[in-house]
Order: sequence, then C-alpha cells, then structure tokens
Amino acid sequence: MEVNVKVIPRSSRSEVAGEMADGVLKVKLAAVPEKGKANQELCEVLARHFQVPLRDVELVSGATSTRKRIRIRSL
Repeated sequence: MEVNVKVIPRSSRSEVAGEMADGVLKVKLAAVPEKGKANQELCEVLARHFQVPLRDVELVSGATSTRKRIRIRSL
C-alpha cells in the first residue's frame, strides 16, 4: 500500500494528526528536517501507527519535501 503524507516538522510531539480533505495523511514530527532525521522519524511513527515492523515502511518519494509518498508492506 502507498500513502501520501504531509509532514509538519518541528512539532511539539510526533504523531499522526489525521487525514486532510484531499485524502493525504497529516503527520506531525518533533524532529528537524536535517540529515534525514525527519524522514527516519516519519517511518518510525508510521510503523507504530500501522503496527508493522519498521523494515516494512519505505520512503518512495519526497525526501526533501513536506509532501511524501510512503510504501507500507505487509498490511
């Protein structure tokens, strides 16, 4: 399954904040967008949210953007 995500970095806590009107999943991250820290935290948050192993969550596109496409295997 692939999920479109809108990331909000530098939030007070990391969490899935719901779904936007266009079907995009909104995720708040406490990490700063430097050296892939936010991307790594995004994968960890989504793995917990969907209850899958971290190895099954993969960033497909949008590494430097706030809009990302994430592939989640084993759902």
